[in-house]
Amino acid sequence: MRRILAVDDDKDILEIIKYILEDSGYEVDTLTEGKNLFDRIKQHEPDLILLDIMLGNLDGRELCKTLKNQQETKNIPIILISASHNPGMLSQAGSPDDFIAKPFDIDVLLDSINRQLRNAA
Repeated sequence: MRRILAVDDDKDILEIIKYILEDSGYEVDTLTEGKNLFDRIKQHEPDLILLDIMLGNLDGRELCKTLKNQQETKNIPIILISASHNPGMLSQAGSPDDFIAKPFDIDVLLDSINRQLRNAA
């Protein structure tokens, strides 16, 4: 079973994402803040990360950049999600594999996840 780590400071969004993805056959781990992200990745070895851009006092774009610059995590697909629809925000994001705007369509989310997992295989 493929593992997905979803990181969002909105617990309601995380609950919805977890329900949708588990219903689609994925194992899902969630985090409400980014400060424990690297430890969680080491513990659970996700196949894909859904990462919110606005994580309280942390910036998901910076976390993405750090992950993509580390040997251990650079090949994990990262899909950034955000309520901000400003494409300019992604220029600082360290090469995410995809971006989905909130509110998101369930089919768009699942299509992006499936595509990124296929590409990473």
